[in-house]
Amino acid sequence: MSRERFVVHLPVRATDLAAARRFARTVTRALSFFPDIEPAGTTVSEEDAQLVRHWVFCDRPLDGGGRCSRVADHDGPCQLPRR
Repeated sequence: MSRERFVVHLPVRATDLAAARRFARTVTRALSFFPDIEPAGTTVSEEDAQLVRHWVFCDRPLDGGGRCSRVADHDGPCQLPRR
């Protein structure tokens, strides 16, 4: 039996989109030891525009498998997560 997927919404205060993304990256990385956390799906939105989501991580597929772990809209080449 497969488990269902849910999204947890955790409202926070941030000064701007960049600060909200930094906070989301920090929280996601801190909780990434839980096997059910999906870092690649992390997004942020304004409280009054929750359907307009901004990606936190790049998550592009890479040659040879794996996905980019850098911040969304990064400069330079994609890279795999550090081990």
